[in-house]
Amino acid sequence: MSAAFECSPNPYLLLTPDFHIVAVNRAYEDVTGARRADIVGQPLFAAFDSGPGSDAPENVRQVRASLEKARDTRQRDHLAVVRYAVEKILSDGSKGFVERVWSATHTPLLNAAGEVELLLQHTNDVTDLTPALAQDEPTTALDAIVGGSVLRRAQSVQEDNRRLESERNRLVEMFMQAPGFVAILSGPDHRFQMHNAAYGQLIGHRDIAGKLVRDALPELAGQGYYDLLDGVYVTGEPYEGRESTVHLQRTPDGPLETLYLNFIYQPIRDGSGAVVGIFVQGHDITENVVATQRQKLMIDELNHRVKNTLATVQSIAIQTARSNADPAGFAETFQSRIMSLSHTHNLLTQSHWEGADLRAILEHETEAYGPARVSLVGPAVALEPATVLSLGMIFHELATNAAKYGALHRPEGRILIDWSLADQRARKLRLIWRETGGPKVTVPDRRGFGSRLIERNIRHDLAGEIDLVYAPDGLIAELTVPLDRTAAQ
Repeated sequence: MSAAFECSPNPYLLLTPDFHIVAVNRAYEDVTGARRADIVGQPLFAAFDSGPGSDAPENVRQVRASLEKARDTRQRDHLAVVRYAVEKILSDGSKGFVERVWSATHTPLLNAAGEVELLLQHTNDVTDLTPALAQDEPTTALDAIVGGSVLRRAQSVQEDNRRLESERNRLVEMFMQAPGFVAILSGPDHRFQMHNAAYGQLIGHRDIAGKLVRDALPELAGQGYYDLLDGVYVTGEPYEGRESTVHLQRTPDGPLETLYLNFIYQPIRDGSGAVVGIFVQGHDITENVVATQRQKLMIDELNHRVKNTLATVQSIAIQTARSNADPAGFAETFQSRIMSLSHTHNLLTQSHWEGADLRAILEHETEAYGPARVSLVGPAVALEPATVLSLGMIFHELATNAAKYGALHRPEGRILIDWSLADQRARKLRLIWRETGGPKVTVPDRRGFGSRLIERNIRHDLAGEIDLVYAPDGLIAELTVPLDRTAAQ
């Protein structure tokens, strides 16, 4: 093989993928005037100076671009004409640079793994086709006309190819940078030919080039997308999906993620009109759909809260009216209870109705009496909005009762509130409200609205239990509330 390379009448040059000269044959030395001892091991564009006065940047760019294309695409590339000066012996015996016109073919040589190991350059001196540049040789007018015509035609074809290549590169760049996801599938089995960065991000940056859809995205089985692609290919009719749900495994061995897409499958036809592939284009609208769903859920929840609040206000009004015969007493009690409900709403608004901490509710309902008279001991307990509303009303009633008849009715009275969490499965809250230092307590003759409201909220709204002990030294309220209603049930 090496003997054939050396003895070939065609000029050859071998390059590494980074364009260092590995070897040249005798024909290459003869046509370029270079000595292999001087250029082997050198970078190609350092070994060959373009010569004084030549258009060095352009001709170097042309040769480099052709070599890069052959290396990167692993396909042979032709450079029809390129002007390059070489050092030669002139007619007067002196040395000097002579501009010559060359034609080159660059062929990638691959190893067993399919990687580019070397690049083979086959170079021809075509200056004789341009007699105006052949300074040392006479020529006829016919030679000049024919040679010049051939060269101009070759240059024109090369320029057209460059222009087409540039336009193709721009289109590919636009394709890759498109904001929506794009993919091109070919054949009846839908083989991936191209896809852009957005499509790669959508599916989790998997290696899908050249694979069939069913192999590249196996989790789509049973979701209907294979059937849609088959239908578009067979019928030639496009399909448009709106807010379509898709489940994709975007990480290796990860769970399926639910996404929502707007997309279109557009058939690709050949010159005869037959469908040969499918153009896929669309947008990931998951954030918009989830935001809309969240907004609808919030509106539904707001409507539910408004209805519940109105029902609570109605119940407070009716029960307060029953226990207060005079209008002034009714107004004072009713306003107090509505303000308590309002304060609890404000507390929830601060957290965007995500809930509140138990200590914050107790502090809110007892702050009017001063921290020195109310002792709070217990861990942080996060409560859901519905539980916050119910406990807020309960603590308000207990505090109001303590101020009117219990420990807070006397300056030396105090309230001790202790709570803890038990039963980790159901997360049960156990709280003890203990009053001391107040007037002597007796069991009431009748149950007032406050007592009924407390019991209704505990048992009905919170599915909990409460025990009111009217001890002589002060009221003791022991309540148990499951914070995880599902587990409790």
